[in-house]
Amino acid sequence: MIRYLFPLLLSWLGAAHGAQTTASEPTPSPEVLQQAFIGEMVKQHGFDASELRTLLDSAVVKDSILDAIARPAEKRLTWGEYRKIFLTPERVKGGLRYWQTHAKDLQRAEKVYGVPPEIIVAIIGVETRYGRHAGSYRVLDALSTLGFHYPPRAKFFRRELGEFLVLTREEQSDPRELLGSYAGAMGKPQFIPSSFRAYAVDFDGDGHRDIWNNDADVIGSVANYFARHGWRPGRPVAWRVQIPELTPALQAIIDRGYKPSTTVGELIDAGVVAEAPLAPNLPAALLALKGDSGTEYWLALPNFYAITRYNHSPLYAMAVYQLSDAIQRLIDHKRP
Repeated sequence: MIRYLFPLLLSWLGAAHGAQTTASEPTPSPEVLQQAFIGEMVKQHGFDASELRTLLDSAVVKDSILDAIARPAEKRLTWGEYRKIFLTPERVKGGLRYWQTHAKDLQRAEKVYGVPPEIIVAIIGVETRYGRHAGSYRVLDALSTLGFHYPPRAKFFRRELGEFLVLTREEQSDPRELLGSYAGAMGKPQFIPSSFRAYAVDFDGDGHRDIWNNDADVIGSVANYFARHGWRPGRPVAWRVQIPELTPALQAIIDRGYKPSTTVGELIDAGVVAEAPLAPNLPAALLALKGDSGTEYWLALPNFYAITRYNHSPLYAMAVYQLSDAIQRLIDHKRP
């Protein structure tokens, strides 16, 4: 599973972080980068230089990490191919079981944060199959490998390495022991370290934020993340539509991407056909996804955009949305 996603991360790397070097600038050696990093951590966070050097020297450079990060599934697969990975009977049934097992925490999270259980469950299902595949790399190895040996995104990963070291100190955890994905995403919801520090919550009040083993904290943390990124309670996520004629004007809207840049009413006026009534002033984007039976057109609404804040890929967001819908339907079917 982790082979396909590292939440909160894959698409961020290309969109939010430019190249760290240019052809005219020589890339500093890993040793030079590590020494500069140590100096920054000492100055900014009060780490002991000798202890930090010993810790970083214990990190193992993993060629498998460098190989994996070069082949993100979101950039290789069509929607039809991508969908098959996540919309499986096994994953839907797993969502049902997870919901039934943690119903009280999910209900409380919705009350506190306004995020429905099906979205929280679907995120955990897409990321790690409900915790079954949360990653087997030491986070220290992953972030050190990418921070010092992967020039295209080294600055980003060194920043995450710094966040990781600070969070282990805050949480009184051993940085040598925590496991995650090959990109340093951690626990059942696959938070990168900066997201952990910003959004992870101690939802059961035991004094620790544990997204590896404590499902209350996992659920609360995912809900908090969505609430902080603009989730709108009770609003739709996306809607399948038809386009009888793909005009240049509609194609231009598609080319703008998945962030809502127009309204439902303007799209309908431009020729989009929606089978259900939607508020005409609702912000929307127009997506064209290559499915198994041809191009699918979707209205991507503000809550869809909120899902992309977890992973900046429309394929990812659509997988989460459709899995959440399938889980909700199964829950409804099971209810008396």
